[in-house]
Amino acid sequence: MNDDTPEITADMAELQARVKLLRQEHSDLAASIDALSLAVTPDQLMLARLKRKKLALKDEIVKIEDEILPDIIA
Repeated sequence: MNDDTPEITADMAELQARVKLLRQEHSDLAASIDALSLAVTPDQLMLARLKRKKLALKDEIVKIEDEILPDIIA
């Protein structure tokens, strides 16, 4: 086995599935934010909450992606 190629483990597959799910949720939140923004009088508090949740999801996605492909300093 070549040490340069990462092995796809069950943990990695689980992390990749989690990222896929989080990306879908992130996309759904973006659509909700866009729809709410188009309202005549948008609920600013709800918009802020949705945006905060969207940002938290993005942070979690980045964290998991870093676990999948860590930075390697050569």
